Amino acid sequence: MNLRTTATWLMACASLAAAPLAGAGIDDDLRALQREWAEVKYRRPSSEQEKGFQALAARAASVREKYADRAEADIWYGIIVASYAGAKGGLGALSLAKDAKGALEHALQIDPKALSGSAYTSLGSLYYQVPGWPIGFGDDDKARELLNKALALNPDGIDPNFFLGDFLYRQRDFDGARKALERALKSPPRPDRPLADAGRRDEIKALLAKLPARAARTD
Repeated sequence: MNLRTTATWLMACASLAAAPLAGAGIDDDLRALQREWAEVKYRRPSSEQEKGFQALAARAASVREKYADRAEADIWYGIIVASYAGAKGGLGALSLAKDAKGALEHALQIDPKALSGSAYTSLGSLYYQVPGWPIGFGDDDKARELLNKALALNPDGIDPNFFLGDFLYRQRDFDGARKALERALKSPPRPDRPLADAGRRDEIKALLAKLPARAARTD
């Protein structure tokens, strides 16, 4: 099977929740993780991201332990560890990707609707970016199923639409990718996530620019 570069896992970090964080104690801890994640991903040079995500993953592990019964903590741990895997790259990152997968699956067991279905988005993005058997657990059919579940819960969200667009682009469904990416650009802004929104919109525009001309036209 053709090995997909593990560096693309950096994108898997990203299913950022559009819904507000729930719970008095957990809010501040998770917002701190969200802010630092965006700083590392969108403001640090790629050469510094591995160390940044490594340190952030340790803090996310503490938050996850503190809120062991909360899906939101599992989701953000999974997002950050997947980001660490992407920054690390290579086959050595597979164990990190599997750790992220486990956290996201646990989140779905607790509350599949948490953070507007962000566990589905993040897990789906892992499934289409991680190598398939016998190297990894990647599975395009599973990715499509999970991303569709994410969109059912959050049809206007910037992240589920972006990742569906990226998935369809890789599947060479350029018209489908364009539609998903244009929906992502129309997503309402998240007032508490300006850096994450700006970075994601830049990624969406860059991917739209890669589409063939016939697929890039607006209907």
